[in-house]
Amino acid sequence: MYDHIMVGVDGSEASERAARYALELASRVDASVTALHVVEGRALDLAAGSDEETELRRERAAVLAGIEKIADEVGHPVADELATGDPATQLTDHASEADLVVVGRQGLSGVKRRLLGGVTEQVLHHSETPVLVVPDAAQSFAADRLLLPTDGSENAELALPHAAELARIDDGTVDVLNVVDLTDAGGAFDAGGLRPKFVERLKERGEEAVQQVADALRAEYAEVNVRTAVAQTATAGAAAEIETYVEENAVDAVVMGSHGRGNLKRTLLGSVASKVLRSVDVPVLVAVRDER
Repeated sequence: MYDHIMVGVDGSEASERAARYALELASRVDASVTALHVVEGRALDLAAGSDEETELRRERAAVLAGIEKIADEVGHPVADELATGDPATQLTDHASEADLVVVGRQGLSGVKRRLLGGVTEQVLHHSETPVLVVPDAAQSFAADRLLLPTDGSENAELALPHAAELARIDDGTVDVLNVVDLTDAGGAFDAGGLRPKFVERLKERGEEAVQQVADALRAEYAEVNVRTAVAQTATAGAAAEIETYVEENAVDAVVMGSHGRGNLKRTLLGSVASKVLRSVDVPVLVAVRDER
């Protein structure tokens, strides 16, 4: 399902890691790759008509040359593209030409803590193409163990084909996880605690949610190995529980669905996915409903 992969590059180590990941993935699924680098319009305006403009363009061309070097190391070709304007806007616009967009979690505008970076954040909120965010800790492509969190909504359905596609590369396994967040269910100020029967019902709903997704995976992608799990948390929150699951089960990547354009806030599974994107040390693929 990935015939054309686009990766945003800006000369940072984060974007170089994303490019390597994209190229390694592309080599496994026989996809073409385009590395897009955007020269900000403001920088060109300030340097217009001077030697600085020439130098700026030379430096930016060097960014693409660095990606070509990575492509040679991976052994998979890459097409270069240089655009001018706002990086997030240009990458989002060009994303419509691809089946998957790959970006680093922290670009040149990032600071030394776990942030997505301004460009990555905007692409996630506006792209109609699935986005794969590669964190600093990801050294190379791997898909032996994939995690597909579900909250019982239809959003998990968006992630099914992507989880299956990645799992089939190396005969990997998809873990379908539901987190029962007792604080969220009972409210932060529930001093009396939740009744055991209510907690049991929450667990049962969680089991039903993961089983429904697992059944859909097995029905559509019979060759994919599927496991199910329900975790419970009373203090940490769903995102933290997902992070713990990733660490304890050697998960290689997380695949999640996003809300469609009908959601005016364009949130990604509420605050849970937003936190997961910032916290886990494995790539996260955010699937979207194709409305093109």
